[in-house]
Amino acid sequence: MPIATVNPATGETLRTFRPLGPDEVEERVAAAHRAFRRYRTTGFPERTALLLRAADLLEEDLPEIARTVTTEMGKPLTAARAEAAKCVKAMRWYAGNAEALLADDGPSDADVRDSGAATARVHYRPLGPVLAVMPWNFPLWQVVRFAAPALMAGNTGLLKHASNVPQTALYLEDLFRRAGYPDGVFQTLLTGSDAVEGVLRDPRVAAATLTGSEAAGRSVAAIAGDEVKKTVLELGGSDPYLVLPSADLERAAATAVTARTQNNGQSCIAAKRFIVHADVHDEFVDRFTAGMAALRVGDPMDESTDVGPLASERGRADLEELVDDAVGHGAGVRCGGRRPEGLDRGWYYEPTVLTGVTPAMRLHHEEAFGPVAAVYRAGSLDEALDIANDSPFGLSSNVWTRDDAEVERCVRDLEAGGVYVNGMTASHPALPFGGVKRSGYGRELSGHGIKEFCNATTVWRAA
Repeated sequence: MPIATVNPATGETLRTFRPLGPDEVEERVAAAHRAFRRYRTTGFPERTALLLRAADLLEEDLPEIARTVTTEMGKPLTAARAEAAKCVKAMRWYAGNAEALLADDGPSDADVRDSGAATARVHYRPLGPVLAVMPWNFPLWQVVRFAAPALMAGNTGLLKHASNVPQTALYLEDLFRRAGYPDGVFQTLLTGSDAVEGVLRDPRVAAATLTGSEAAGRSVAAIAGDEVKKTVLELGGSDPYLVLPSADLERAAATAVTARTQNNGQSCIAAKRFIVHADVHDEFVDRFTAGMAALRVGDPMDESTDVGPLASERGRADLEELVDDAVGHGAGVRCGGRRPEGLDRGWYYEPTVLTGVTPAMRLHHEEAFGPVAAVYRAGSLDEALDIANDSPFGLSSNVWTRDDAEVERCVRDLEAGGVYVNGMTASHPALPFGGVKRSGYGRELSGHGIKEFCNATTVWRAA
């Protein structure tokens, strides 16, 4: 895949970039290793000042970088601005909390006295250069939610970004440079995916994190496993959205529209499978369909646009194949299901609601990365949970009910990294984020995330 900015609203190639050669990649890996030797010895006051400066610069750059993001991957400009603002928030949160999150901890002295120790503590030390393989769908946020905790912990970063967002990738390197980070602390590797294995196998690279497809995760995990290196993987998701009889249907349906179409439907944590109790199925579907059909599809630079184009022509084709397969196996199309009229340039697809989805359809088992909702009718909570868990993925989940017993049952039984009750799944810097099953392993964000790339070192002192 060429490294290029291709505007998904028009299909026009705007800029192309020369990939780094092997010697240039080697220079950057060496620089990250050299920088780590000194940067790991810096204190929290210095790291905090650097990250706060980066946050301030990003806030100043917000209008410009939002336009770059929209140009490269097609999300509505309003959403691009919100993504950049969220990055600023996360940077400031980690700048203000990292020292406390990484403070020494451990058992009381009395608990370890029988070991012969007078004291025993756990110190959290950085691992070294971390390779981050990042996707295009949230090209700022996915990087910052790795970089902010990793840099505050004292690691250095090597970013291999998606090949269709090169300008965003280069901007991030420049952002940290302008903030005053020492040379080599954060660098972008403008390369194709074929360079990832060599970088990950390099003994100077300590660990890796990847957000992306299941196939990419398998590849990185296999290489890292062979090299005995730590990885964190956030892969696909096909999140269930359970609507039970006591739900506020007006709120549940309105939220469902946003939950399915955020980021043009190209979000791992977007609700994708809507599992509705038979008692409220028809009313919910009517409300949900009306909301989806009312969305405005168009130029993502237009402030009034709700849904922009898919990020790539291949992505739209994949989505069309899933819809065609579902319809061929008997799914009903309540709205959408086609390319919108009057938008012949670019990779647009109408917000779509499919009912009567069954396990015979690919849509039941595969992730729909675009504004397509799969709706199921469930006769009971047991059946709703069975449908929800009948998926290879387990990233997050949504439950709409006013019944506390149903909430507790869902929290206990849903196979997911998160359960959001009467609201939409969203990531937040103070909360751990990640999944189970084929959605990956490890956690990002919060104290859990910052410790993923730390060496929890036991320090034992004799009496």
